Amino acid sequence: MKIVVKVGTSTLAHKTGNLNIRHVEELTKVLSDLKNAGHEIVLVSSGAIGMGVAKLSLSNKPTDIPTKQAAAAVGQCELMYVYDKLFSEYNHTVAQILLTGSDFSNEERHKNFENTMKRLLELGALPVINENDTVSTDEIKVGDNDTLSSLVAVSVKADLLVLLSDIDGLFTGDPRKDKNAKLITEVRGITDEIRALAGKEGSELGTGGMITKLNAAKICNDNGCDMIIANGSNPSVLYDIVEGKQAVYTRFFA
Repeated sequence: MKIVVKVGTSTLAHKTGNLNIRHVEELTKVLSDLKNAGHEIVLVSSGAIGMGVAKLSLSNKPTDIPTKQAAAAVGQCELMYVYDKLFSEYNHTVAQILLTGSDFSNEERHKNFENTMKRLLELGALPVINENDTVSTDEIKVGDNDTLSSLVAVSVKADLLVLLSDIDGLFTGDPRKDKNAKLITEVRGITDEIRALAGKEGSELGTGGMITKLNAAKICNDNGCDMIIANGSNPSVLYDIVEGKQAVYTRFFA
């Protein structure tokens, strides 16, 4: 199975912006194990700006573009260092790919990306993808890594996209505010009713929210790829997902 896993900032980092070592170590262990079992894995990782903020000892997430891009430049190095170190412990080689919107909208660049990804997977590498926040501006930005991961999943013809977030899945209401909100385990079609369940904000360190996840599901489902939202605080849920077991997550069917 070819699986794209997107991990959000809220999973990778504590609220301080510093690395959540337990989550990241468990994530790399589970992904390495799935790779050992014969699955092809692509990781779309947020966290560069958040880690850069911590590394530069900034008091909070910057709002101006130059400081965001500076934080991304510093944080991306830190992020890849961590992934390289941890995946190497399980004898897996990582490859970094930084993308902008034009890598999808420009036909030639998109083809180059597809060819590179195909060859990396053939060579047994584990691609780690992020938006190139150091050079991206509004005109060439994908915008968020939920959308980016869905475009990547379609480009590599993945069987499944898994979004690891700070929430268990799609609920009938906001579970943080409504104790009666129920988890929706299966979604077959992104309808207006489903969209109405999405809130607007993501976490303080991240950029996404439920609406970006539903948009990602639509892109995947329209192109024959299932998508799952699960909680990144428990990366071992990926075992249940891959084995098709019922667990705490929402599956959006193609």
